[in-house]
This record gives sequence, structure tokens and C-alpha cells, in this order.
Amino acid sequence: MTAMNRLLPQPLFSLFLLLVWLLLVNTIAPGHLVLGTLLAIALPLISSRFWPDRPRIHSPWKLLRYIAVLLWDIGLANLTVARLILGPTRRLHPAFIHLPLELENEFAIAVLASTISLTPGTVSSDLSPDRKTLLIHALDVEDEATTIATIKQRYERPLREIFESC
Repeated sequence: MTAMNRLLPQPLFSLFLLLVWLLLVNTIAPGHLVLGTLLAIALPLISSRFWPDRPRIHSPWKLLRYIAVLLWDIGLANLTVARLILGPTRRLHPAFIHLPLELENEFAIAVLASTISLTPGTVSSDLSPDRKTLLIHALDVEDEATTIATIKQRYERPLREIFESC
């Protein structure tokens, strides 16, 4: 392991932490740049032993596209959920859905579960012990097969391309 890898075990994560810090404090004052940099170096160093396998991004451009799609879906879902909860509740069709997983990478599964929970109106509830099925609760499900197909196409397939060598 090189000295650079020991200092920055997760360089992209460190950069992300620095950017989030600067966005949170809403300034690029020298003191906050120094503090943000120290946090961006220290937090990955402290937490690196809890990361069993270092996630490998096979397609960084697809990751950026995935983030853009996710942000769009979060915005759209916020509007949809607001319309659903402000309207008559008899139109709601809440359901638990069993999503069969093709993902094998633990980090990719965690990202998928987080993505689902970040999108308003859905939440990841449980992962089967064999890591082959994700239980999801959705606020409004007209057709379970369509919901599963949408999640697989919009989220799971890109995550396979990003984190797993297909």
C-alpha cells in the first residue's frame, strides 16, 4: 500500500466530504477549507476498517448519470407524494413489494436500498438473508410488476454497470 493510499484510502469519498462540508457551511473561507480538508482526510481513515471491500467504480460517467436520474426522480416523487397525500386517500394503494435482486456486490445493494429510501413514497424495509430479495414498502402501487420493472431499469441495471463488472 502506497503512502498516498494510506493517507487517502477513499479519495473520492474524501473529495465528496470536503464538498459537502463547504456546501453545509456555505463559505470557502480559509478556516473552513482547512477544517473541511482535515475532516475529509480523517473520516475515511477512521472508517476505512469498516469498509469490507473498497467499492470499485467501473463507469464513472454512468455514476454521474445515475446521480442525475436519482435527483430528477426525487424531485418528481416529492411532487407525486404531495399530490397523493393532499388528495383523497382512497386513491392510495400502499403495498409491500418483493424485489428480486440481480446485484451481488454488497455496496451496490446498499446503494440501491438507500436510493429507494431516498425517493419519497418508497422505503427499503428488509434484505433477505441470502441477499437475493429486497422488501420495499411503496405508498402507491398500481401494478407490482410495473413497479419492479421500473426499479430494475432505472436503478438496479445502472448500479450493476457502475459497481459490478458485467
